Amino acid sequence: MQFIHSWWAYLVLLVLIISVILSLVGLTSKKDYGATDFRLALFTLIVSHIQLLIGIVLYFVAPWFKAFGEVGMGGVMKDSTLRLYLVEHPLIMIISVILITVGYSKHKKKLTSRPKFKTLAIFYTLALIFMLSRIPWSSWF
Repeated sequence: MQFIHSWWAYLVLLVLIISVILSLVGLTSKKDYGATDFRLALFTLIVSHIQLLIGIVLYFVAPWFKAFGEVGMGGVMKDSTLRLYLVEHPLIMIISVILITVGYSKHKKKLTSRPKFKTLAIFYTLALIFMLSRIPWSSWF
């Protein structure tokens, strides 16, 4: 399960980075918002939600979860590694997926291209920054 979660994360990051770049390019170049832009925004939403579901399952089956019973919440918060895996990473990733979801929902309600790109650029960039801040990089490399 952790293998799937780790490899799917590469896809999520790749798609999110592409979405952020293209939304910024669309915003600055004043191009029209098209079907490809819509599909990319939707695909970013879908892959991030799949990653969230995989992460929720992994959270409860991973050996890290047993630490709550062994050391309690106080012990988890004192240990930086446990805190990252059990508190910080899940919380920030949930917030990131919420940002992607809100950005996608808000951009659909806009009627012209510039506000659509602006909404996606703001929310997807924030989600990307949040994600990059709490990825357990040491376990990836």
